[in-house]
Parts: sequence; C-alpha cells; structure tokens
Amino acid sequence: MEKKNSKEKFALIAKNISKTFFITEDIQNTIKQRLFTIFNRPTPKKVEAIKMMSFEIKKGECFGIIGRNGSGKSTLVKILAGVYPVDTGYVKISGSTMLMNLGVGMSHELSARENIYVSGSVLGLKIKEIDKIFDSIIAFAELEEFVDTKIKYFSSGMLARLGFSIAVNAGADIMFLDEIFAVGDFKFQEKAIKIFEKSWIEGKTVVLISHSMETIQNYCQRVAYIKHGEIVHIGLPEETIAMYLQEEDHH
Repeated sequence: MEKKNSKEKFALIAKNISKTFFITEDIQNTIKQRLFTIFNRPTPKKVEAIKMMSFEIKKGECFGIIGRNGSGKSTLVKILAGVYPVDTGYVKISGSTMLMNLGVGMSHELSARENIYVSGSVLGLKIKEIDKIFDSIIAFAELEEFVDTKIKYFSSGMLARLGFSIAVNAGADIMFLDEIFAVGDFKFQEKAIKIFEKSWIEGKTVVLISHSMETIQNYCQRVAYIKHGEIVHIGLPEETIAMYLQEEDHH
C-alpha cells in the first residue's frame, strides 16, 4: 500500500484555538448605580468560552464531547463547524461538513423543499444529484405532507428529522451532531440510532455531543471531557466518562 500524506489521516485539526465573548451588562437601574457609573463606565463582562486548546480528529472516527452545560461544548462545535470564527489559532478541515443541532443553517422563511436544495448545494451537491435523493430525504424525515411548508411552522422534532435526514442522505464527510438523539419522538430516535449503526457511518467522521453517557459509550472511539472551556482529558470512552462522573459527584 502506498503511504498517504500523514496530514490526510486527520479529518480535523484544531491548533491553539480560543474564543472569548464580551457581554455588556446594563447595570444602570438604580440611582446609586447610575451615579456610580457616571464615574465608572460599565466594562463588558469577559467570558472565555474556549481557552487555548489543540487536538486532532481522525478520518472515520466517532469523537465524543462531554461536559456540563456551560462548559463550552456547543461553542466548540460551532467553531469546528465554522459557525464562529476563532480568536486565536486555526481549524483545518478536510472534507465537507454539516452541523446538526435543530436546523442550524436552515432558513426558516424557506420551505422544506427549498432548504433541502440549499443545504445540498452547501454540501457540494449538484441540482441533479439533489433531485435523485430528494424523495429519500423527505421519506426518511417523514415529512411528505409538509414538503412545501415553511420550516418556521415546524416543531423542533420535525426540524431535527429534516436536518438529520439531509445529513444522512446528502452525506457530509464530517458531521457534528449536537444532542441529535435527544430530539424528535421516540420512534424517530430509534430510527436515527439504527442509521447510526448502519454502514453509512463507515468512513464518515462524526463529532458527537451528548448528555447520554450510554450514547457516547456505544459509538465513540475517543471522548473529550470539557470543563470551563478547557479540555480536561481526551481518551477512551470508559476512562473519560468515569472521570466526568466522578467529578460530577463532587459537585
């Protein structure tokens, strides 16, 4: 076998990435504070959502991210998927990506049909290629009666089904699944999990955020545990989950 370039075995490389948000709090609500702020302008609150971190995700790997609410998981995924720019460092991606958390990236003023064509184009498919998979997308998402309905009228479950179905059928190389198994009805969750276990996932790279340790344990080869915007540990699911649960118990 010929030796491939070592860079090519990674689907994603994140190097020294960080992200800080500045939130201005309006504190001028009492006379005393108002007088006080004449002399002291309120400074924006600095929130370091992601502190300096570097890691790599291999091609074809299912990589889990766990951590408490507010630990920076969703911010990290948005950075990796290109929704947020980084303040420092860089993210190098090889292949097409799709972020799935309740229809992010879908336009609420467009219908399901229009969103399928827009999302498919973003994933690099030609109109004719989208034509071929269109019916499968609608059927899998169980939205036959809502093809031409604007998605702003969809429930979160319907949105999740549409997003999941587009990703599955249009085949992004790297998929970011943010709590995808926590949405939709039970029947659809079962269907999503079956798909997850089927061969379509082979060769695809998946970044999975979930509060369900069972889901993380079942599907991920490696897991990152994030706390206060920092990676505490990256390792095998068993050890990383054990560390996370042990720390949770001390809270």
